[in-house]
Amino acid sequence: MSADDTRPTLPLPDWEHAEAPRRRAWPWLVAFGIVIVLAVVAWFAAEVIARQIVTGVVRDQVRSQLALPESQPIDVDIPGAMIPQLVGGTLDELTMASDDVEVGRFAGDVVVVAQDVPIRGGSMGGATATVTLDEEQLRGLVSTIAAFPADTVSIDAPVVTMSMRVPLFGVGVPVGVALTPDAVDGDIVLTPASLRLAGAEVGADALRDQFGQVADLVLRDWTVCVAQYLPAGVTLTDVAVDGEVLVAGFDVDGAITTDPALRATGSCE
Repeated sequence: MSADDTRPTLPLPDWEHAEAPRRRAWPWLVAFGIVIVLAVVAWFAAEVIARQIVTGVVRDQVRSQLALPESQPIDVDIPGAMIPQLVGGTLDELTMASDDVEVGRFAGDVVVVAQDVPIRGGSMGGATATVTLDEEQLRGLVSTIAAFPADTVSIDAPVVTMSMRVPLFGVGVPVGVALTPDAVDGDIVLTPASLRLAGAEVGADALRDQFGQVADLVLRDWTVCVAQYLPAGVTLTDVAVDGEVLVAGFDVDGAITTDPALRATGSCE
């Protein structure tokens, strides 16, 4: 027997049941987290760029359609995520606002809220507009009424006031008139609500007794046609005094985006 035969024999390792080395999971988690962060950053970057492009196009279109100067500031607000709306082809809601917008012979602060605005053509769901006029802007509007003393107009909630001189025995007697604004068939109508003569409130009958038919110069309704300043698809729906301003509300036909006739300037019949 050789010396090698007398050496103790070591058992072979059990490869079948040996525990495999554990792989570290954290590098994969870090990589996945980095991918998520990059995707979020890319999304927000694309969202910001898309919003800037769309709002810029809207501003340009508004200035072009209304013949406004390039310097006219216009605020554009589109709520919600921009990219899904662009993919869907419709802006759910679009708000445009600008102060001192000059239209014809008057100016006002304008806010337009539109719904379901198509991006690739078609009619929008509809829109509403609000025009706010202070005293100076209101004077500019009523100066279009023949024989109306626009320079005497003031806003005294809930009415508009003005004064006229009514002739009596060759002397002009000042009469103060409080006018209630209303929307009638798309026009602004100012209706006498109360009268003041020599500092005292008087009724229509008393004014007629004193001035005769001349009193009708004061007691008449005054109509302001606004259609001549607006697209045919925009209709006056309401008007009222709110504090120190006059606020007029309008409905906008959703087909104005596709029908050239609705975008053409309206007229006074």
